[in-house]
Parts: sequence; structure tokens; C-alpha cells
Amino acid sequence: MDQTTTILLILPLAVIQIGLLVWGLWDLTRPERVVKGVSKPIWAVIILFISFIGPLLYFLFGREES
Repeated sequence: MDQTTTILLILPLAVIQIGLLVWGLWDLTRPERVVKGVSKPIWAVIILFISFIGPLLYFLFGREES
């Protein structure tokens, strides 16, 4: 698979991921929004942590130096 094909496959997923990330964080900032369980700041940390854990796991454990 060449680089252009890879980019065309990943780009829609990246747009969806970033869109959901922004939407979730924006929704947390609405004063009328009530959240379940923990506080809004904790939910913000959860949203950001889950979004970054995949790349972090890849960079920490998924690569081998050549």
C-alpha cells in the first residue's frame, strides 16, 4: 500500500476523531450540561486521555528501532 492510499484511508477517521474530541469538550463547557458520575474536569481528562492513548501505546510499545 502506498503512502497516498494510506493517507486517504486514515484521513476520514482522523477527521471523525478530532470532530468527536472537539464536540465532546465543547459540550462539557455548556453551563446547562449536567454530567453523570464524576465532575466535568474529570470527564475532560477522560476524553483527552482516551484520544491520546492509542498513539502513545504505539509510540511506546508498537515500534522497533531499525
